[in-house]
Amino acid sequence: MDGNKTFLSEKDTSKKRARMLLRVSSEQQLESDGDLTVQRQIVLEYVKTHPGWLLDEKEYFEGGVSGYKNSVADREILQEAYRDAANGEYDILVVYKDDRIGRRMWEIGGYIMSLKSLGVDIYTVKDGCISPEGNDIMGQMMLALRYGNAQKSSADTGMRVKDTAKKLVQSGRYVGGSPPYGYGLEHSGEISKHGRALKHLVIQPERAEAVRHIYDLSLRKEYGSAKIANILNTEERYKNLAPNDVWKSGTVTSILTNPIYAGYTAYNRRESLNGRHRSLDREEWVLSQEPNPNLVIIDEDTWQSVQRKREMRSSKYTEPLKNQDVTVIGRNDGMLSLADVLHCGYCGCKMVNGSKYNYWTIKGTGERRTSRTAIYKCQNAWQGVPHDKTKQYRADKIEPIVYEALAEYIGKLQEDENIFAQIAENNSMKKKRKEKDLEMARKELDKIRRDINIMEDHIPDAMTGTYPLTLEDLVRNIDMKKEKEKKQMAVVQEKETMLNNTTVTAKDWEEIRKKIPTWREMFLHADTSTKRVLVNKLVERIDLTREQVIIRFKISLGEFLPKSRTTGNGVVPEQRL
Repeated sequence: MDGNKTFLSEKDTSKKRARMLLRVSSEQQLESDGDLTVQRQIVLEYVKTHPGWLLDEKEYFEGGVSGYKNSVADREILQEAYRDAANGEYDILVVYKDDRIGRRMWEIGGYIMSLKSLGVDIYTVKDGCISPEGNDIMGQMMLALRYGNAQKSSADTGMRVKDTAKKLVQSGRYVGGSPPYGYGLEHSGEISKHGRALKHLVIQPERAEAVRHIYDLSLRKEYGSAKIANILNTEERYKNLAPNDVWKSGTVTSILTNPIYAGYTAYNRRESLNGRHRSLDREEWVLSQEPNPNLVIIDEDTWQSVQRKREMRSSKYTEPLKNQDVTVIGRNDGMLSLADVLHCGYCGCKMVNGSKYNYWTIKGTGERRTSRTAIYKCQNAWQGVPHDKTKQYRADKIEPIVYEALAEYIGKLQEDENIFAQIAENNSMKKKRKEKDLEMARKELDKIRRDINIMEDHIPDAMTGTYPLTLEDLVRNIDMKKEKEKKQMAVVQEKETMLNNTTVTAKDWEEIRKKIPTWREMFLHADTSTKRVLVNKLVERIDLTREQVIIRFKISLGEFLPKSRTTGNGVVPEQRL
């Protein structure tokens, strides 16, 4: 225990109980504890100036958390402090500065007043008590103004960063992310005014040849991104040049739409909103005023021609069919009922919903018509990853096979009451494993987000030259981390879905048992969402090949199911798909 601290004891009930909240937001502070030590010492000395206070042993600490970008609801430390206040554990929360609480105008003011309603005042070393009384309207207005200014300051910094990046791009500088495919980073030989060695993009000849081949396949052959990726993965000359070991359609699309290959650096090609990224129209891009001849891999005419061809191909499929004199007589209602559990039996990749179109013309009238059939498709195969076997299956062929197996499965459950105990035990074990996996995935996501917040908090330092990295290097590292964040979010979402699909309570089973007599009839008439819920309650995973459908139920019923129908944990053999 720190000898400089005076902690609250049972004899000191007449004094106010104080706890400190510390927050640091830089990598160096987290690693060295330097700022944290200074912050703690200043708060301790401030507490000592108040004879009527005694410092509680518990303190609250946030490391690498942005008080501007993170809401109060998402900051666990603030939530913990609130819960402790509701339990009457302390009377005063002491912070170094008001921005340690946060920088969000309405949220932070509301949080401070909510603590006040629980009898807890917030004090800062600089300003003293910042918690107005409940009937002090002017004080509450000043509180909102305080955090309004803090929020505006953070927003202004973000705007300055964006404006600076735009100006750098317009002048021909490259400022974002890791180098595009076909380029590398080298020292330029220039030194910044702050004494740092500057880097610039340089063309990598071998990979540049792959870029030219991609543009040629798009322009001359009019191939789509998936087909181009498939060709590259099968051509000896190019498959070893693939980023991340394999060519995918997303990579090809990125190459075909990036103006850097025509020599133009670009900014604002996409935006992030609520954790999701979307591409922006070309009209919204910020481009360099002139092309850099040292970066040109594709001549500008070719690049523009490829864009026009791609837009024409896209409009062919996305324009309303009525504008093409086509009558739609079939439709895909979106997510299919097996989409959460169905996997490709050849490569293991999760399958997604899609559509297959058929077109024809009625001879007598010349009327053009089309039908759209729902299909399940392997993501890997559709992204151009080499795939020797079938890559898509008609939903109306697959689903009846699965539904029949499910009906038989539940029928056997109904015959044996004792099996529900085994179901509960198996689900409990699986749930614990999946909860642990999810916790680890969330911790990794939190770490990535802390790293992003730390780096973003240093952007103003990089702009003024007081940070070891240049602004370009810092923004590049941030973009790389954000790509990693996006991938980890997908991992967390998948593990959350797996966990939700694991839990099947006795009540769930009882509800399902009641529906047994009309099971097949229900599947004929239920909507897609209802089917998906029922499938997820019963099925762990389905692996699909042209030869067989392997259904892994959430409990093995091999001893209950007839051997002529299934083997193992639900193998349905020799079904023609």
